Amino acid sequence: MKQFLIIALCATSLTTLAPAMTEAAQIKRACLASDRSAATRDRCKCIQRVADQALTNKDQKTVAKWFTDPHQAQELKMSKSARDDALWERYQNFGRMAQAICS
Repeated sequence: MKQFLIIALCATSLTTLAPAMTEAAQIKRACLASDRSAATRDRCKCIQRVADQALTNKDQKTVAKWFTDPHQAQELKMSKSARDDALWERYQNFGRMAQAICS
């Protein structure tokens, strides 16, 4: 019985963590998939570490899309909403940090 409870607890923990694990490293994956010559494994890993500090998971999901469609970033930058302005400010801060740390 004790073993069954431990297995059940572990299974419950894994299913709870699964969404977070699938969302992890979005920036790193997008970086590695880009056609930029500077997108090395080490640099993309470093950029992901900075993203984890500077951006929320939701921000990272949005920013990761910009690697394949930079026009989305331009649309957000030109937006007049306060929420978009706040994301753009966080993104710029992230960019400055990544450049300083990962270059």
